[in-house]
Amino acid sequence: MTTLTITRPDDWHLHLRDGDMLTGILPETARDFGRAIIMPNLVPPVVRTTDAIAYRDRIMTALPDGSTFEPLMTLYLTEDTDPADVAAAHASGLIKAVKLYPAGATTNSASGVSDFDKVRPVLEKMAEIGLPLCFHGEVTDADIDIFDREAVFLDRVMDPIRRANPDLKVTLEHVTTKDGVDYVNAAENMGATITTHHLIITRNDILVGGIRPHYYCLPVAKRALHRDALVAAATSGNAKFFLGTDSAPHIDPLKESGCGCAGCFTATNTMSCLAHVFENEGKLENLERFASLNGPAHYGLASNADKITLRKSETPVEFPAKIETGAGPVTVFDPGFPLHWHVAE
Repeated sequence: MTTLTITRPDDWHLHLRDGDMLTGILPETARDFGRAIIMPNLVPPVVRTTDAIAYRDRIMTALPDGSTFEPLMTLYLTEDTDPADVAAAHASGLIKAVKLYPAGATTNSASGVSDFDKVRPVLEKMAEIGLPLCFHGEVTDADIDIFDREAVFLDRVMDPIRRANPDLKVTLEHVTTKDGVDYVNAAENMGATITTHHLIITRNDILVGGIRPHYYCLPVAKRALHRDALVAAATSGNAKFFLGTDSAPHIDPLKESGCGCAGCFTATNTMSCLAHVFENEGKLENLERFASLNGPAHYGLASNADKITLRKSETPVEFPAKIETGAGPVTVFDPGFPLHWHVAE
């Protein structure tokens, strides 16, 4: 197979940042994707309806001329979030999900949740109105090894919340472990996003032969057995799993420093990387389900009406090593192997 036409994909977990960074990297997503769930962890975060309206306006202003890309907005859940504001934002059609960051779990998560009892009224309201919860699935306790944080989270945090709110639709964001895959498979009313980079790298790619800061992300990449479980889930066609790139731009000086930022920027070459992974598994026929169909079904939306075509070339496709933005250069994710698939113009 050298051509593959699929429904235009969506990205169900995307960081666009703001200001000059937003303007510089938004075209990289808008080129291939029809929609994306936009992460609200700005500084200050997008916590109220008015914040989301203003942020969406800035995104729409930054879009390239003629683009039909649609940002799907979220609210950042804090311990002071008003259930009535969340319900009003959902009723207006503006908000498609609420994002819960355990405090300190990742970039700009200091305003997140430490006491989960304090957000119970919001979660109950969300279950009542059918508004999905997007969960960064890690505990942040200092005594928990960073490679175990997802598995501990499922037992300590996710289970109690789901038992208390069985009607709440939950998205386990950027699942990184076999534990997470198995949990989602067994759970009702639950799905999970899988990132591009977690389908490719393991912790060895970050650490062996020298530290590679552009592979450092949160949740951190795990052992090969976990990566292989993610690949099996993504390529299976299982409706519970869908694409959420977690494409997270940082300028190079902040990545390549004594305390580098977490995040891989994959927006530019995600579809090429995915085609490679799915072809290697002999599952190209399931790429459309993972990238284009399962996500909309989970969120109760129609899939995109238009199509894209991927073509395979004999010679590798050249992608820019960096995206130059007004905020500074952003390094594009390097999968570590040549890419032969590309989205046709």
